[in-house]
Amino acid sequence: MNLIPPLTGFSTNHHEWFVEDISLTDIAKEFNTPTYVYSLEALTTAFMAYDKACFRKDGSRRANIHFAMKSNSNLAILDIFNRLGAGFDLVSAGELARVMQIGVNPKKCVFSGVGKSKSEIEYALTLGLKCFNVESIPELYRINQIAGQLGLTANISLRVNPDIDAKTHPYISTGLKDNKFGIAYEDVIPTYMIAQQMPHCKIKGVDCHIGSQITDTQPYIDALNRILGLITELQDLGITFEHLDIGGGLGIVYADESPPHITEFANTLLDHIEAKGFGHLEVIFEPGRSLVGNAGILLTEIEYLKPGETKNFCIVNAAMNDLMRPSMYEAYHAIVAVKSKENLPVRNYDVVGPVCESGDWLGRDRDLAVEPGDLLAILSAGAYGASMSSNYNSRGRAAEVIVNKAQAHLVRERESIADLFSKEHIIKPASNP
Repeated sequence: MNLIPPLTGFSTNHHEWFVEDISLTDIAKEFNTPTYVYSLEALTTAFMAYDKACFRKDGSRRANIHFAMKSNSNLAILDIFNRLGAGFDLVSAGELARVMQIGVNPKKCVFSGVGKSKSEIEYALTLGLKCFNVESIPELYRINQIAGQLGLTANISLRVNPDIDAKTHPYISTGLKDNKFGIAYEDVIPTYMIAQQMPHCKIKGVDCHIGSQITDTQPYIDALNRILGLITELQDLGITFEHLDIGGGLGIVYADESPPHITEFANTLLDHIEAKGFGHLEVIFEPGRSLVGNAGILLTEIEYLKPGETKNFCIVNAAMNDLMRPSMYEAYHAIVAVKSKENLPVRNYDVVGPVCESGDWLGRDRDLAVEPGDLLAILSAGAYGASMSSNYNSRGRAAEVIVNKAQAHLVRERESIADLFSKEHIIKPASNP
């Protein structure tokens, strides 16, 4: 399989691949490999596709975009989205500290995640975030208690688990009753009744997120209908809402998927909400992958070509620690030679890394005309690539570069070997008595 997804910001003249106006060959010469390379044009285009749907014909805003920063938390990317007007969906104190580092207004941040610690809740409360997306009843009690101790009021929204099958990979499904996320559908109304009586919590909204890499709009409509029904019941009980957070999860094209266009998708959901009589609510989208996935590639170099009896291996200097998705999800990423070489024969390879695991593969059964020293681009790697990378096998994490037209900006330095153990300490032997 050698399917190439449609990409903004990346192009080929059939001989060489470019990011905006710079060749990937020149990027590799300047920054070495492996390196994540992002297109500012692609990031902006994807954001504006969402933003286009967020306004009514009269110019009034009907929705806001909160970037799901777990997909890519590089400060430069966060800063780009902040300047475009995004809010942020975060799931840890570290992610919260990142957006504070670039001067984001805390009122534009929602805090999700099933395991918020006491220190994380305290940190978020003192900053005055827009809302906590509460994922369990014990968490609700913890937030109320800590807010009381600090003399503050916590804005809260319950994350509803609507038991809707998003028909995606089981590891990235979040809206089924067997998933760890959210409050069970049948428990939502009693939990809101409890929250209404809590002296240090203020109900602001309702939240739902059913999964990731979803390529069909219907699961969203099914989930929305369940959530809107709950809102109606709760309003009859005297509980009102300011916002409806419908999460993210829209898929992208990695190979032959056919997700709806971003603007069409957002308009469909927003029109449905208004048609059901809930246009007065602020709607929040939490896209991640659909903003950054096809805006980035992983650039790598071939170390060896290893022929075998049943498999040929193309061994590159990127690995599962750089891009975990293939090993973790058996995910497909298109892989292309940065420069075409018509004088070389095309052979079928498994593209693998140097990590000592059989699961260290980046692409299987790829037809490539290459030789050692050639560059490969692993496409659609902007989401859950760098953010999931690790130091396994004591490998430094890759550099990250953003290209804006004719200029490449280093936005994360490559980790050195010394960086790997700079925080570690050995135990000195005890002295003899």
